[in-house]
Amino acid sequence: MKKILVLNSGSSSLKYQLFNVDGDNYNVVAKGNAERIGIDGSFVSIKVAGGESQEKHVALPSHNEAIKEVLGLLLSNVLGSLDELDAVGHRIVQGGSYFDRSVLVDDDVINKISELSIMAPLHNPAAVLGIKAVKNALPDIPQVTTFDTAFHQTMPREAFLYPLPYEQYEKYQIRRYGAHGTSHRYVSEVAAQMFGRKGKFVTCHLGNGASLSAVVDGKCVDTSMGFTPLAGIMMGTRCGDLDPYIPLHIMKYQNLSIDEMNDLLNRKSGMLGLCGYSDSRDVEKKFNEGDDKAKAALEVYVHTILRFIGSYIAVMGGVDALVFTAGIGENSPLIRRMVCERLAYLGIQLDAEKNALRGQNVEITTPDSKVKVYVVPTNEELMIAKDTVALIS
Repeated sequence: MKKILVLNSGSSSLKYQLFNVDGDNYNVVAKGNAERIGIDGSFVSIKVAGGESQEKHVALPSHNEAIKEVLGLLLSNVLGSLDELDAVGHRIVQGGSYFDRSVLVDDDVINKISELSIMAPLHNPAAVLGIKAVKNALPDIPQVTTFDTAFHQTMPREAFLYPLPYEQYEKYQIRRYGAHGTSHRYVSEVAAQMFGRKGKFVTCHLGNGASLSAVVDGKCVDTSMGFTPLAGIMMGTRCGDLDPYIPLHIMKYQNLSIDEMNDLLNRKSGMLGLCGYSDSRDVEKKFNEGDDKAKAALEVYVHTILRFIGSYIAVMGGVDALVFTAGIGENSPLIRRMVCERLAYLGIQLDAEKNALRGQNVEITTPDSKVKVYVVPTNEELMIAKDTVALIS
């Protein structure tokens, strides 16, 4: 039996899950958050399997204190000693071209994650703080890093190169990296089990942040997010792909600074920009009430999804299955129906009753549907825990 702690460090938050691992069985013993790190009103929480959630309001000036409080909660509720922990796994957003798989942490890995902070300024620095905080609290425990970009490192050159002067790639490493790779990897593996074999899948990670990937025989051949997570389909507050001159035009004629333009593209666009709501549940509610802006927002959203699905079918030379996951992909029958209805020409036949199900791995197409459609709740923490066990073994 092994005990694996999985951490997902944000700039002011820390999510965690503790797994008991017995052979191929991975059971979540406890999970929770540390919130508002470095901000007034900070607290930590824990929910033990089968129990109620507990909260403790405590000052968390840095990730060091957050880690100590999390470990304290685990000791009070599920651990007899910190020596019971076998390893800690971390989610890292940006691994650049350095990492095409999970790795054990050493000083070189920490330095490379820090170096890549320029491409993930909100996430990589926080992850480094989390790694160092664990090192301070548990200096001898092995740590493993799992990278969101690693799954996409199998993309061929024609998929990741941008048509810019070649030195932009060679000297400055400007290329397509993608994101959500741990999620795309997990759901494509589950979909292969449901389909009966590996094949040509389009995986749709649809949350407030969203990306699509083309996966052939378990390997990513293309993905919608790019150099940063701003690219691809329209999202909750991010614009996704647009004419690259538009930001320059707005900056020139509306006198916006670089920071103001960044804020507009990342935090004020997408669903929020088109209809005033960033949460898809609010947008769908307004859509059902007949609100025209919400209708336009959902129509644009579905259209951008369809554009990528269509292009990926061309890239793969066909498609065996679509896979929906993440907050919207798992919980919005409406979005899934709108997408699938527009893809009926592929021979997709949706089962309305199955499409209404939530919280489980399910095929939502009829037995005679030529292309299968699956809903798979994502589990990035499980993938991190599995990679961690594999590396420490």
